[in-house]
Amino acid sequence: MSNSSSSIAMVVVFACLASTLRGQDRRTVTEPHIPPACATLEARIPASRGVIQEADENRLDTDRIQQALDTCASGKSVVLRGAGHNSVFLSGPLVLRSGVTLVVDANTALVGSRDPRLYDRAPGSCGILSNRDKRSAGCKALISGDGIQDSGVMGDGSIDGRGGAKLLGQDATWWDLAYQAKINNKRQSVYDLITIRHAKNFTLYKITLRNSAGTHVSIGDADGFTAWGVNIMTPRSARNTDGIDPGSSHNVTIAYCNINNGDDNVTLGSGKGAPAHDISVLHNHFYAGHGMSIGSGTSGGIDHMLVDDLTIDGADNGIRIKSDRSRGGLVHDIVYRNICMRNVTNPLAFTPFYSDAGGDLLPVYQDIKLENLHILTKGSFMLLGLDLEHKLGLELDNVFADDLEHSTILAKNAEFTIGRIQGNLEPSGEGVSISKTPGGTRGQPFNCAGKFPDLPALSRAPEMAGAQPPIDQIPYVGPGAK
Repeated sequence: MSNSSSSIAMVVVFACLASTLRGQDRRTVTEPHIPPACATLEARIPASRGVIQEADENRLDTDRIQQALDTCASGKSVVLRGAGHNSVFLSGPLVLRSGVTLVVDANTALVGSRDPRLYDRAPGSCGILSNRDKRSAGCKALISGDGIQDSGVMGDGSIDGRGGAKLLGQDATWWDLAYQAKINNKRQSVYDLITIRHAKNFTLYKITLRNSAGTHVSIGDADGFTAWGVNIMTPRSARNTDGIDPGSSHNVTIAYCNINNGDDNVTLGSGKGAPAHDISVLHNHFYAGHGMSIGSGTSGGIDHMLVDDLTIDGADNGIRIKSDRSRGGLVHDIVYRNICMRNVTNPLAFTPFYSDAGGDLLPVYQDIKLENLHILTKGSFMLLGLDLEHKLGLELDNVFADDLEHSTILAKNAEFTIGRIQGNLEPSGEGVSISKTPGGTRGQPFNCAGKFPDLPALSRAPEMAGAQPPIDQIPYVGPGAK
């Protein structure tokens, strides 16, 4: 192919991709690309069956990676690459710079150190339990960035938090701390994999994120965030391991991702005076986790959000909106369409009673639309408005739920509209009204044949999970759960 023909082909490809990703994000989002390298670092540590030898636990690569990031020219990338039998980079916290992308190459793993002191925000603040009324200063993230622009994390390799590996100097893993906190009504201080604040145009591309001690990706106050083709692979029994959490951000696209974890697969939130809006969640597959969520903080409001072409297979929750009077706000102009679910405990869970906390930040959910939604297995449905003055406003357009005979539906203080295409879900309850669109017709369940791919069996890098929490330690995640 000639250079001119190749260029034309690429333009056509990108144009097609852009057309498939027209959602609420106001940007034109096409498949990202990996920038040329300014530096390529070679791994010095081997892993045998996902284990680093004790003698290698102090051979940190933090300084040489950080130096490469600090000196790299804008528009370029720092590449981490395996060399022979060596496939692991061992690191403490790293800070991204504007215009610089961190790339973890195929068959290579960037692995978090087990030393909690490296993550301390204050002396002794990480890797501990603290009382709920006295929050610890906490932990730095493995990868962070504040105020950065046009940066990212990319590559066919993985970033591994080793959540099930024992902390140095302690007889507990990061995940153990989370369960001890649950049992003893404490707070755990563990580190997140990626935390980005006040960024513009931050991108995650292809990277596999594994076994985080806490949240995998936390985004706050961003203008432009793309996660494309990201894989998140963490056991469902690993508590509080959210997948991708954009908060108070706008121009957000999460596309072509596979997410299996122990908390919300994706959750959108907002803080008071800092709304979240113009959000697209497109062509994703969720497995274990707590579903496609909004909340629990919605006090800044959330609007103009589209979730399209989503499968949820084996999660505790499906579509979930959660908040309470201490952190609620207006959630509206939200569309969920072309969605398939199976083996989901709570397929639809809309609650303004996430906790019994009081306050005047009222959670109100209006102008929410479900279109072409097919729930293939039985489940529990919770569709609640706050009260008669602040009802849930929900449109159901071609929504089908199989096995309603063995399902439970709790609906209260809600106004349901049946769209032009009628399904079989028509909830009733106290304070509930239903109106039907004139001229409507009976629909057919959205075709979910071939929509549930197996969880990807990734072999891009060694997995470093450590011991997995017992499955019987999974906390309750039904109605009213936190």
